[in-house]
Amino acid sequence: MFHFIQKFSQASSKRLKYLFPMGLGAIRKTDTLSLKTSLQQNFFPWFPRPRLLSSFPVCMSKTQCYHTSPCSFKKKQKQTVLPARPPSTITYLPDSPKPALYVTLAGLIPFFAPPVFMLMTKTYVPVLAFTQMAYGASFLSFLGGVRWGFSLPEGSPAKPDYLNLVNSAAPLVFSWFAFLISERLSEAIVTVIIGLGIALHLDLFLLPHYPNWFKALRIVVTLLACFSFIITLIVKNIYPERGPKRPGQIE
Repeated sequence: MFHFIQKFSQASSKRLKYLFPMGLGAIRKTDTLSLKTSLQQNFFPWFPRPRLLSSFPVCMSKTQCYHTSPCSFKKKQKQTVLPARPPSTITYLPDSPKPALYVTLAGLIPFFAPPVFMLMTKTYVPVLAFTQMAYGASFLSFLGGVRWGFSLPEGSPAKPDYLNLVNSAAPLVFSWFAFLISERLSEAIVTVIIGLGIALHLDLFLLPHYPNWFKALRIVVTLLACFSFIITLIVKNIYPERGPKRPGQIE
């Protein structure tokens, strides 16, 4: 037994000299755990190695790293070009011919004169409200006539087919119905408002053949006319009714 221990110590000293020719003094900072591990690997090959270190390269090989450089992101961002938005229709209002613009603005006076007068006097006058409704119904008929006349000339983008001609008669139906129920003035005013909205929708989306400046005028006039009617309805519910009643009005 002593002889075996002596041979083992001689062999270990030779291996240490072979591994560390400079001596143990030159490796003072060597970790004890790493030295013990190296000795176990050199002198005890039958000793089981830790599985953590052997499996670590396998885990690293299965790990995938994804990286996107900022340069490639900038290149992709530059390649993606969004389409330019078309300008809104209302922006074409300054392009309107001066006569058309001035005549249209003057045509708004009958819409706003009755409600402004009633607001100033703080009274609701049925005759003035009726004249405002009658003017709105006549304006609806005028819009239908514009569509009909626009589709008649040769070379016009709006052809005289059923789509254009029937839609030109739609505002006329609303104006006729507003006069039919004029005894109930509030309902007649609401009918005119609905007719103006439908006529605007037809001219802008269903039949988009008008020039852009004319469509801009249609938007402005329709919004202002509906706003004037809303003021009249508010005045009727707030202020007392005064003045002579219109002919044929139900008590």
